[in-house]
This record gives sequence, C-alpha cells and structure tokens, in this order.
Amino acid sequence: MKPDYKNWVPGGMVVGLASATAAVFLLFLLFGATGLLLHGTVRLIAALILGTGTLVLLFFTVWMGALYRTFDYNGKRKLAKSIIEGTADHVRIPDGGTGLDVGCGSGALTIAAAKRNPKAAVVGCDIWSGAYKAVFTKNRCEQNARAEGVSNVRFEEGNAVSLPFADETFDAVMSNYVYHNVSGHDKQVLLLETLRVLKKGGTFAIHDLMSASRYGDMDRFVKKLKDEGYEDVRLIDTTDGTFMGKNEAKWLGLGGSTLLTGRK
Repeated sequence: MKPDYKNWVPGGMVVGLASATAAVFLLFLLFGATGLLLHGTVRLIAALILGTGTLVLLFFTVWMGALYRTFDYNGKRKLAKSIIEGTADHVRIPDGGTGLDVGCGSGALTIAAAKRNPKAAVVGCDIWSGAYKAVFTKNRCEQNARAEGVSNVRFEEGNAVSLPFADETFDAVMSNYVYHNVSGHDKQVLLLETLRVLKKGGTFAIHDLMSASRYGDMDRFVKKLKDEGYEDVRLIDTTDGTFMGKNEAKWLGLGGSTLLTGRK
C-alpha cells in the first residue's frame, strides 16, 4: 500500500470547472453563436455574456489544472512534497518528547516530522471539515501513517482557533499553510494560540502565506516574541528559491510564503 496525501487542489474542483466550461460553451453555441434559438440584440447580448463566461471558466480550468500538476506528489514538480519535506527539516523534537502539527490535513507533515524524529511522538490535529473534508480525513492520516510504516504518530480533532491542549504540552509545534484559511481571526493571535501549547525551550516551525495583508507587521511580531524571551526567532522567505522562486509563487497564488522558526 502506498501513501496518498491527496492534492492541495482537489481533483473534483478541476473536473467541475472543466464541466462548467463545457456547459457554458454549449450554451454559447446554442444561444449566442448560431442564432438558432435567439435573434437580434438578444442573441448578441447572450453571445457576449456566455462567451465571456466561457473564457473566464476556461482560464480558471487551465490554471487550476496547472496547479494540480505542480502540487501532485506523483508528478514531475512535486512542489507540495518539497514544501512538506523542507518544513519538516526544521522540526527538532528531543528523544521521548512530543510534537504537534496544527492542521495536519492528510498527515503529510506529521509523518515527515515523525520520520525525522523517530524517538519522539508527533500528534496531528485538524477539524477535517470545510472545502477539504472529502479528501483530508483522520482515516486518511492513519492510512498514510501505516503505508509509510510510521508508528510514532497519532491523530486527534483540534481547532487552531482554540487548541484542546493545556499550556506547555509539546516539545515542538509545526504547521504548513493552515492559518490563512482560518477566516475571521487575527493570524498573529492564531500563532500565539499555537505557541501557548509549546513548552519552554521547545521549538517551532510554522509555514504560511504571511503577507502583510493577512498577517500584519510580522517583523513587529518577531520583536514581540524576542522581547518575551523567545530565542533564534526568524522569518524565512521560502519564495527566494528555498521552496520556490518568486515568479512561481505568484502564479501559484503562494506569494508571501514564509517560515517562522525559533525557540520558546
């Protein structure tokens, strides 16, 4: 059995867009292009609306298809795998310790961190709901762990907004592309909630789209952490070639990708 971490772009989304494009194009032919059903000004208006709709849908179909191929674990670029592996490289858990992966999805980062820290345990938590609930599940995480032969992991339900763990529970915390998806909440507050469950001396590696529009002034946030006693706090721009180039990040919609690391 092979692990199946699924694609960050659901295949059903690409299929749905392609189907919608075909349907609108058919309507364009019927009502706008041929003149079989409509005539005169009404036909021209229909042709304009449906033609524009077809082009817009075609653009998004092609774009999402390209993203799907880029992120595919079994594809040529394997960007999702590269990002997961690169983030996991920053996770250090002492022997006998426990790490936490917030928003574990299909378990990819949880399992990658567990492989790098075989004498520690890693907990993956997620609410497994919303747009990804059909592909990212607790069962999927457990199947992937078994497929990878990794036993030092477990998966639990947990919301990044209010984690179901006591203060200073874990020796390391990690996350990958999670907080930007949590709407209606201050992203820096979400980071502090994750750091709340980190033990004194524990390390963190949190990767997300940390643009100013989403996260505010992260340089000030780093200074705040340092003033509170956190050490070695760094913001690593992962679009500088670390995980991807800036141009690639832009067309993938991953501009602002940044890794926040340090020790409490």
